[in-house]
Amino acid sequence: MARNRLWIKGVLIGAAALCAWPGCVPHAWARDYSAPAAASVEVGTIALAQLPREAVNTLNLIAAGGPYPYEKDGIVFGNYERVLPAHRRGYYHEYTVSTPRARNRGARRIVCGGPPRRTDNCYYSDDHYTSFNRIVE
Repeated sequence: MARNRLWIKGVLIGAAALCAWPGCVPHAWARDYSAPAAASVEVGTIALAQLPREAVNTLNLIAAGGPYPYEKDGIVFGNYERVLPAHRRGYYHEYTVSTPRARNRGARRIVCGGPPRRTDNCYYSDDHYTSFNRIVE
């Protein structure tokens, strides 16, 4: 029992030693969901006509219910950055917008809220969730 306490004390002292610079938190590796990372970011709007052709194609696939070109299309978007309006988990789903000449999925996404095939509550991000614009017709 005493040996366990010494071990725990040693771990805590070691963590404090690793974290000697100002502003460091010993549990910095743990993500903090208590405060929004982008609380001051506002969601703008973008007209359907202003979207890239690939985004319009993705919206058409969403309305049709697929098939989607990427395996992760349609998965739940967690809104961890808290840029979009708050809703229960599972409300938002994300879809890839193809990026010409990209070797991977790229940074462009459409995130839609509500039931599947609903495209009247969708947001476009061209910077991998850093900012969003609500798609309006």
